[in-house]
Amino acid sequence: MKRGSLKNRRIKRPVPVSESNKENKPEYKKADDEKISTNIEENIKYIEDKFNFPINKDIVIRELTVAKKYKAFIAYMDGMVDRITINNFILRALMVNDEKFDEESNDKCKLDFILSNILQTNQAKKVDNPDEFMYEILSGNTLLYVDGCDFYISNETKGFDKRGVDKPLIEGVVLGSQEAFNENLRTNVTLIRKLIKNNNLTTEFIKVGNVNKQLCAVMSINGITNPAIVEEVKRRIKGIKSDMVLGDGLLEQFIEDNPYSIVPTVLSTERPDRAASHILEGKVAILVEGAPFAKIVPVTLPSLIHSPEDSYMRWPYGTLIRLIRFAAAFIATLLPGIYVAITSFHQEMIPTELLIAIAKAKENVPFPTIVEVILMELSFELIREAGIRIPGIIGNTLGIIGALILGQAAVQANIVSPVLIIIVSVTGLGNFALPNYSLALAARVSRFCFILLGTLLGFYGISIGIALFAILVTNIKSFGVPFFAPIAPKTKESSDLFFKKPAWQQIYRPDYLNTLKQKRQAKISRQWTEEEPKYSYERDEEDD
Repeated sequence: MKRGSLKNRRIKRPVPVSESNKENKPEYKKADDEKISTNIEENIKYIEDKFNFPINKDIVIRELTVAKKYKAFIAYMDGMVDRITINNFILRALMVNDEKFDEESNDKCKLDFILSNILQTNQAKKVDNPDEFMYEILSGNTLLYVDGCDFYISNETKGFDKRGVDKPLIEGVVLGSQEAFNENLRTNVTLIRKLIKNNNLTTEFIKVGNVNKQLCAVMSINGITNPAIVEEVKRRIKGIKSDMVLGDGLLEQFIEDNPYSIVPTVLSTERPDRAASHILEGKVAILVEGAPFAKIVPVTLPSLIHSPEDSYMRWPYGTLIRLIRFAAAFIATLLPGIYVAITSFHQEMIPTELLIAIAKAKENVPFPTIVEVILMELSFELIREAGIRIPGIIGNTLGIIGALILGQAAVQANIVSPVLIIIVSVTGLGNFALPNYSLALAARVSRFCFILLGTLLGFYGISIGIALFAILVTNIKSFGVPFFAPIAPKTKESSDLFFKKPAWQQIYRPDYLNTLKQKRQAKISRQWTEEEPKYSYERDEEDD
């Protein structure tokens, strides 16, 4: 053999095992926030990093072998899933040795075949976006991944505890439904669908929040509700850029027209029947996951004073109670201010006997009227807040006994006059008579403003306050609808404003909503009054 040929031969050096494995191992794209890897180890590592595993013990990643051949895993949040569904309809279905699996699924990714033929959950869908599959895990669903695929399958397995459908706690009524919303969004949507059996009732789900992605539902009736209102609601919700929108109260503050308005421009209700009635009128209902209330838009001032019980009553009873409620709003807002104005500036308006009685009652009181009123109003607010915060029957007992003892002690100590105790008590009753909690809070805030105006300028100051309040209210809008409609601006006469007409005379929906279908019933809805009875009978006479 020639030396040249030996020199040209290259000597092969041994390759380490680790380097040999790197050369033979195929390269996979790493999983990140933009894409899903086709390697199972990369996806498991990505989920563990995102959910801070193993520090975070809530995330569960269960590795398994599908049909005893293909590596896979499922991921879910412990405590938010139904384990029976996972065990019986996902794991058991996947881990059987199906001989036809390879014959019928020739693709490299087996998830399509699994989705169509093996999984037994009622809802399953493909997820190919990292943000979306993390949201599915956080919502209580179970993710399935098989090695070699670039997407997940999300299975409906929600099973976290929830409160049952109870009686309304805030909007209690004598007549009408006794069901209330709870904190589960799907249950709340179902309660409304149970009342509105219409195929055009549409529910759209929107995620809100950057850090905490809260799910909310927008419900309306296609063909009745003005599409411009629906689009405006969705535009405002999608335009919220905040890390956290937890509950319907925060959502209301983000989407209302006038954030600095004293009066609310969104109606909040815990009753499915009331939400359903507003949807049928042509309004939009907004429900948020975790909140036992529905937000109704747009609304007007009269609709905030109306009670859900009004529609169940005959028109004379409903009209009487509604007028009492409007009088209660007047008393809750203006009565203390009027009392201060009369006693300080306009004593000539009081009958002589009554004026002498008031003067005798105030004879030993060392404080001026304004100090008395402010002191008693603040004491009443403290008692009310204490009664709300203390749970159960003790809170109600504390409110009643505290008011009696405090009022009696204040009179005996000559701190306040007995007449003022009556004024403050009647004002509190008027405030409690308002059916909307947010409107009652607005009356409480406005009351102090009118007390100060009455102290400074008497009736002249109260008149100025009423004028300013009317100007502010008439300029407020709720999703494009004037808040004082149909009074200002004047629209078509309403059949359900101050006076409640019989149900069979309420032919049209509210004109200010500009609904696509104006009529809610026929002009003669009681057709039986226009027809003669067609039945007849003959009585058999007994033989003597």
